[in-house]
Amino acid sequence: IDEAVSQAKDLGLRLMRLSADVLSIKGVPENEPDRCYHCKNALFSKMVEIAAEHNLPYVLDGSNADDEADFRPGARALAELRVRSPFKELGFTKDQVRAVSREIGLATWNKPSYACLASRVPYGTELTQEILQRVESAERVIRELGFGQFRVRHHGDLARIEVLPEDMDRICAPATRERVARSLRALGYTYVALDLTGYRTGSMNEALEPGS
Repeated sequence: IDEAVSQAKDLGLRLMRLSADVLSIKGVPENEPDRCYHCKNALFSKMVEIAAEHNLPYVLDGSNADDEADFRPGARALAELRVRSPFKELGFTKDQVRAVSREIGLATWNKPSYACLASRVPYGTELTQEILQRVESAERVIRELGFGQFRVRHHGDLARIEVLPEDMDRICAPATRERVARSLRALGYTYVALDLTGYRTGSMNEALEPGS
């Protein structure tokens, strides 16, 4: 939230905040594969209402052309609500968005991609505040060690860490490895594992695809 406030101020934009208890949205805590549809439908429905109240003709989101390659049930909710995705409509990939952002001087041009914490939890595992807070705390540990693009996937008592291939040697350095393992065990994980495939978006969706 602080970052959004800062960006809005820098760009001279009016910021309106929407409060929502995501875990109270029907279809979200159950964490089935269509979870994102229910969440985006509820949140963007409210945004559409707010836009109408302020006579704003469009509600936009930041999806880009790369997102079409992944399983994204939330896109159906956006289409139903007629939410526009300018980057996707123009065929802009994430790299192109970053390049233009850098060219016009946006401080966020190289910000690591970030997805909802629910995407760290396998489908079918009920989402709770405790689980999401544990994942958030685990990722904070790794972020504070200087890693940029990574994920901590929650598998019950096992934390599966994904880092970029070029960062594997660094996280496996004895002092770093021991600190990560000790810190994540203190958060309640019994096992702390490194995914040798490395970081990739939507890795929880691999279980939905035959042969993955």
